[in-house]
Amino acid sequence: MPVAFSLGLASTYFIFFSGTRIPPLILMTQMYGGIDSFALLALPMFVLTGELLNRLNLTQKLINVARALVGWIKGGLAHVNIVTSMFLLVFLVQCWPMQPPLGQ
Repeated sequence: MPVAFSLGLASTYFIFFSGTRIPPLILMTQMYGGIDSFALLALPMFVLTGELLNRLNLTQKLINVARALVGWIKGGLAHVNIVTSMFLLVFLVQCWPMQPPLGQ
């Protein structure tokens, strides 16, 4: 059973059998307020960014560059991972100034 359905069933069970009487308008307002969050918007964007990087084959290119730079060092796999993460961080920091106009 998917997690969303199990959470929905558990909350529906609580609402009907807990003995509390919550007005439907307040209930709907609280439910919408729970999903109306900027932090929750970041999750699909994170997945979209990862999918775009994979489809455009940029992750493999970054790994190849990092492997050429530090892959020969002992423990090279860990170093390649760190250097690739640093490259991705550089790309994200370059996009940071675009956030204030878009995030309003």
